[in-house]
Amino acid sequence: MAEFKTYSMDFASKPLKVELGRMGGQANGVCLVQYGDTSVLVNVTMSPNVRTGIDYMPLTLEYEEKYYAAGKIKSSKWVKRDGGRPSEEAILTGRLIDRSVRPRFNNLIRNEIQLVTTVLAFDGVNDPDMVALFGAPLALMISDIPWDGPVAGVRIGRVEGKLVFNPTYAERLKSDFDIVVAGTAGRINMIEAGANIVPEKDMADAIEAGFNAFQPLIEFQKKIASEAGKEKKQLMLSGHDEALWRWSKVSPIPSSPPRCIRRARARLNSTRAWAK
Repeated sequence: MAEFKTYSMDFASKPLKVELGRMGGQANGVCLVQYGDTSVLVNVTMSPNVRTGIDYMPLTLEYEEKYYAAGKIKSSKWVKRDGGRPSEEAILTGRLIDRSVRPRFNNLIRNEIQLVTTVLAFDGVNDPDMVALFGAPLALMISDIPWDGPVAGVRIGRVEGKLVFNPTYAERLKSDFDIVVAGTAGRINMIEAGANIVPEKDMADAIEAGFNAFQPLIEFQKKIASEAGKEKKQLMLSGHDEALWRWSKVSPIPSSPPRCIRRARARLNSTRAWAK
């Protein structure tokens, strides 16, 4: 059984706590992250065998919301289970985390990898998505799965002319924009943003400020990985299809477009003629 360890720091004037070794002992990497009173459990697991017959890296990422995290225990006879199709917010949060961590994998890996983030407690103040965005890279960092991290992220808002990092729900309602920035110590690899009418310079300055703000989280992950991380596995990587590669280099470009493109153009022309 893994040794129980705890790490903590303050980020954006709120306590950030990490627990290792208490749960998920059979996963390749697992961590419990608490920010304020919001807690998220992150597990990452990799198949020991290579999946054959595919030409992509089989990474699956799930962000799971539970009613009990907000203190709601469903008892209605019409509701049979706490599950089913994830909410739209859960799907979008999963994609946000996916876009942050996927580029740091070697795309020639063919072992199936599953990364699951589960909201265990929600305080109604701190959004679990930022907690999961910190926990997912950390679980990969301390696991034995090859991954080129660390990665961290932060949400930026602006309330009454002042930038706020990881704003509360109340602050987000008054904010001029809602920006999420994630990246490594040297560059940004994911941005998601929405705003009212805001000058481009203000948006650029906020993104730069967010990049600088999450650097302590990068260092925090490095510290934890150096003390509790596992040795990375050596995986069998997939190679390129050499025959297809050579064919693409020597085959001439067709003088006429493919049949599907010709059909699409014909439909477009007929539609234009009908509109006239």
